[in-house]
Amino acid sequence: MQRIALFLFLATTTLFSQSDTDLSYYLPQDVTYNSNIPTPQSIVGHNVGEWHITHDKLVQYMYALADASERITIEDRGKTFEDRPLLLLTITSPKNHQNIDAIQSAHVKATETNTANIENRPIVVYQGFSIHGNEPSGSNAALLAAYYLAAAEGSNINDLLNNAVILFDPSFNPDGLQRFAYWANTNKNINLNPDPNDREYSEVWPGGRTNHYWFDMNRDWLPVQLPESRARIKTFHNWMPNILTDHHEMGTNSTFFFQPGIPSRTHPLTPQLNQDLTKGIANYHAKALDKIGSLYYSEESFDDFYYGKGSTFPDINGGIGILFEQGSSRGHIQESENGILTFPFTIKNQFTAALSTLEAAHKMRTEILDYQHNFFKNARDEASKEGSKAIVFGDEKDAAKTYHLAEILKRHHIKFHDIKSNFSENGKNYKKGYSYIVPKNQKNTRLINAMFEKRTTFQDSLFYDISAWTFPLAFNLDYTETTTKNAGDLVEDLQHLKGGVNSKSEYAYLFEWNEYYSPKLLNQILKKGLRAKVSMKTFKANGKSYDYGTIMIPAKNQDMTTSEIYNYLNNQAQESYIKIDAVSTGLNEGIDLGSRNFRALELPKIALLVGDGMTSYDAGEIWHLLDTRYDIIATKLDTKSFRRADLSRYNTIVMVNSSSGLNESNTKKLKAWLQDGGTLVAYRNALKYLKTKELLKADFKKNKMTAKNVTFEERGDYRGAQVIGGAIFDTDLDRSHPINFGYQNDKLAMFRNTTLFMKADKNSYNNPIQYTKKPLLSGYISEENLDSISSTVPLKIAGVGRGTIVAFTDNTNFRAFWYGTNKLLMNAIFFRDEF
Repeated sequence: MQRIALFLFLATTTLFSQSDTDLSYYLPQDVTYNSNIPTPQSIVGHNVGEWHITHDKLVQYMYALADASERITIEDRGKTFEDRPLLLLTITSPKNHQNIDAIQSAHVKATETNTANIENRPIVVYQGFSIHGNEPSGSNAALLAAYYLAAAEGSNINDLLNNAVILFDPSFNPDGLQRFAYWANTNKNINLNPDPNDREYSEVWPGGRTNHYWFDMNRDWLPVQLPESRARIKTFHNWMPNILTDHHEMGTNSTFFFQPGIPSRTHPLTPQLNQDLTKGIANYHAKALDKIGSLYYSEESFDDFYYGKGSTFPDINGGIGILFEQGSSRGHIQESENGILTFPFTIKNQFTAALSTLEAAHKMRTEILDYQHNFFKNARDEASKEGSKAIVFGDEKDAAKTYHLAEILKRHHIKFHDIKSNFSENGKNYKKGYSYIVPKNQKNTRLINAMFEKRTTFQDSLFYDISAWTFPLAFNLDYTETTTKNAGDLVEDLQHLKGGVNSKSEYAYLFEWNEYYSPKLLNQILKKGLRAKVSMKTFKANGKSYDYGTIMIPAKNQDMTTSEIYNYLNNQAQESYIKIDAVSTGLNEGIDLGSRNFRALELPKIALLVGDGMTSYDAGEIWHLLDTRYDIIATKLDTKSFRRADLSRYNTIVMVNSSSGLNESNTKKLKAWLQDGGTLVAYRNALKYLKTKELLKADFKKNKMTAKNVTFEERGDYRGAQVIGGAIFDTDLDRSHPINFGYQNDKLAMFRNTTLFMKADKNSYNNPIQYTKKPLLSGYISEENLDSISSTVPLKIAGVGRGTIVAFTDNTNFRAFWYGTNKLLMNAIFFRDEF
């Protein structure tokens, strides 16, 4: 009760004095501060917590500190999609700065040798803030933490900085932070209003949580698909920090959380000592928060399973990841179950945790350095036992997908080799230039296991995030265990396959649809006004076999000369990394080039529904896919504008996951557009909306379950066990169907995180993709749901008048790294008239 009373007193006091919340509210008062170091207020123009810091002012202050302090250097590691800088401050003693390259080298070397000096070596701590932009107390606390580390004086701070190198990332998500700061500041009252119903606490879609393309960047540490992630992962592997902290916020009625999370939800590849040390560090957080009277908890929620999160990624890389979650004011002040929650109070908790982390790192320095050294020593012992074992992966018809998985490995400092020559293993062909071999006997062998393993048994049935991410399955690549006897040269300079046209033709050009960037090339061809057709059957030309979906461009009867066509195709093929074949005759084995089984294609004109009712993550993934990879323009059509929009401008509309869909009048408008020949590509819960509105006839299985021997306390876990948080399932493909053009195998691994189980059609040709009888490849699913998914379908294609609905039960574009099923969306767009 005393702790609660103190919390309420502090929070209420702050309510009436927020505009006067100066540094004395936050900073330790038993320390003197260097007056030559600028305070945040002196640079940004307001006290910390008075306004939400905008990213430009945050940057301004960090540069001012670096200019004023010998303890700080600053670097700009790159740009966000909105061209904001990705800053990193390196904070340590001036003496260490003079020797920083040697310190870094010795630190990394200790992860690679069997002996290491831990007595005199600084510990490396990576402190990162607000990867979710609308969880801003972290980045606002970064102002204070950076000031403290630059200005504090005395033996304690000197001892800390002599024994630590702090990699300080003040904003993991600059674009999201800027977006949310704008919202909170433009809706702030002079007389602060804690009413949760106030507009200040209800962001407009998509909110500030995500980056420019609406990605949750705290899921991208392992896939590394975004520029912000690539900058910090490069820093991570170049330094190999011992501790990495990740400052977040949670619901307003919550208090403060620090790790460990729920012990049973830790990935089995994470050593127990990692969790023990995390618990040891937690004692310092508890002590510091006790001192200021803040409520907190630990080990009751969150987990350490998916290695793509900031607090878990270090755990498979010899470090210790720590998650902080602060109850959020979401603006400047808000009512909560724990009393009035102010923005300055949330900042103070984050700042306190930042300092307690550094205290723990200092006091536990040798113990943590020893842990990291032994982590890699033990990993090398494990790797040496693998001998010549290796993993080969590739796709003999798609070099680009193979390249992009190899690109991820390279970002994580995993070594891989070209193959010496073409070979076959376990019934799959591996082609030079289209395949790579990863030796298991190397430093990052545990990370390799984490990325390539398939796991279907678990200690717990509840997951905070996905339970499977097997990378070759996500990329739809063939892979198997092999040996290094097939390995060629180590790949130092990873390059895309060189594309181009093999010769000039006066007749026609052909390229197969298998390559990942085929949609990009086709779009450029159609956009240029060139006629192109798609083959509905296989054939052989000039002695080469061509698969379903081969694209043919006639050289004659176009609006360009044959020379212009050749030059244009050659340039575009090079940019798309695709080989185009010139042919001199239309006479083939199988269908001829003039056959009606070559169907004319039309340039896609796409509208992507966004706004209220649509899931921003899913919409962002598609926007990113089309815009950054395929150079395809899609109109982001807001649901608020749908009523006024001229839908005749579009031949394709994409509706992502939506529980509400469109209102009645807009649904009628959508139906009329469909009946007039439009194609709607719909995902996940949008299928329920379409069924309710009688636009889609779909038969979903109903899993009626009765809880037996489940107590009231256990009911949450019982329900949670029926959730599919993210797992991978096997399907059978009918490769002759246009939705599957470009896939060389008759099997496809698909990601799923819904419990929409759609029954198969009675006619087999209407089931071009179907789950196998025992489909689980990797991840968790309850026995009841596994029984339900058996032989169901993830896709239904239905006619509405002259139009078509292409309905997917699950996301084919998950988190930008599920390359293997991106083609399903592109096939729905480009071959929409052939279904």
